[in-house]
Amino acid sequence: MERKKRKKVGILGGTFDPIHTGHLILAEEACEAFSLDYVLIMPNGNPPHKAGQVHATMAQRTRMAELAVADNPHLRVSDFEKTPQDYHYTYETLEFLSDQNPDTDYYFIVGADSLMMLHTWKEPQRICDQCAILAAVRDGMRPLELESWIEALSKKYGARIYPLSTTNIDISSNMIREKVQNRRSIRYYVPASVEAYIHAEQLYLTAEGEGRPYEEL
Repeated sequence: MERKKRKKVGILGGTFDPIHTGHLILAEEACEAFSLDYVLIMPNGNPPHKAGQVHATMAQRTRMAELAVADNPHLRVSDFEKTPQDYHYTYETLEFLSDQNPDTDYYFIVGADSLMMLHTWKEPQRICDQCAILAAVRDGMRPLELESWIEALSKKYGARIYPLSTTNIDISSNMIREKVQNRRSIRYYVPASVEAYIHAEQLYLTAEGEGRPYEEL
């Protein structure tokens, strides 16, 4: 009897406030480089390390992500963290997904700088037990510091960590919010559908996230 092939699914978490071209390129490159079946784009509910810093609602950020990936079969959106408790620690999310999908291997995508802080995350051992980690490195660089961290984390937690060379796209969600607030164009920084949604919802027009009438750019 032929053994059923296991699925390979990437997870890219973040506030996505808003999602932008850099996020999408990272997810697509991870999918291609590691032959993933697809990547789950997973907006954080209200992450503990960004308390009070999230501007758009969970529903708005999820909708922007859905619009951004609508035409890409390799990318899907998960609203798993849309729960009364507002957030989940990474290990909780991974354990839940693994329990629900025992035929799937998960690949958690993080920036190399975040990888170096893995030991400060909640339950790092349980994270490493549930997934492989793809450490995004810009411009194909593999600094010796990163290699030493990979070696140390592999020894300490039995972590499976693989460098992911990515295109250097110098875009941040904070940059986009500031552009909107200052009435500057965000065309090409985000997909056209996301740009239209931001303007329709009057998002990011003030530093506090309070809307006021949008003026055409």
